Amino acid sequence: MSDDSASSSHTGQPRVVLRNLVKRYGDFTAVDHLNLEAPEGQVFGVLGPNGAGKTTTLRMITGLLQPTEGTILVDGIDMIEDPTAAKRQTGFIPDRPYVYDKLTAFEYLRFIGGLYHMSADKIAERIEDMLELFELAEWGDSLIESFSHGMKQRLVFAGALLPEPRLMVIDEPMVGLDPQGHHLVKQLFQDLAHEDGLTVLLSTHTLEVAEDVCDQIVIINHGQIIARGTLQELRIESGADEGSLEEVFLALTEESDEERAEAVAARFGRD
Repeated sequence: MSDDSASSSHTGQPRVVLRNLVKRYGDFTAVDHLNLEAPEGQVFGVLGPNGAGKTTTLRMITGLLQPTEGTILVDGIDMIEDPTAAKRQTGFIPDRPYVYDKLTAFEYLRFIGGLYHMSADKIAERIEDMLELFELAEWGDSLIESFSHGMKQRLVFAGALLPEPRLMVIDEPMVGLDPQGHHLVKQLFQDLAHEDGLTVLLSTHTLEVAEDVCDQIVIINHGQIIARGTLQELRIESGADEGSLEEVFLALTEESDEERAEAVAARFGRD
């Protein structure tokens, strides 16, 4: 886990604030009164077992889902009261790249810039920068349908960063990336956070990635935060003093058979 944030010149003010966030589907509570602050200039890992509520939480932060209760502030803007303004501060990268195959890379990025009401000159400048950064410059005029999955994923990254958001929300960023893209994206997270002050909320099952790049980690289980801190702080909490993040994660999320049965019963409404 990176220690660069300790020397960052950023203020560490909260970029994302969640207050008593709840999401219910009928009788099932997916997110249960979740409270969290994610400061600027950090890579913030959001981890948890399958079905823990991670993706639901991230989709509420991006405005894709409406919470049942609670407050979401992005850079001080209330996502529920002014969703358009809050979304202008936010870039989102889902676990599957959604792009328009019949557009070229240039056309796709121009479309993204238009959605954010960027000027034509700014769009042109940022497209050039993003295609160069993600090593796609020579394919700018190519149809996206000709791209590999990894190239599409890099293009989605380019589109999310094009309008220079203050918050990046990323769900499973390494899916489909080749080793070169994998290395590029990991370094990019830290550079954007520690040098540019971007806040990165990162959810991944690849715990080695979280261990390498995250400044802080929050672990969610059954819709609630069960642990938060640096890797060393989580080691202390879990009792795995020298353990890897995988060992710490398993120690913190391990459940007895009785606890697991109770969780299943609650999910499906059985006594």
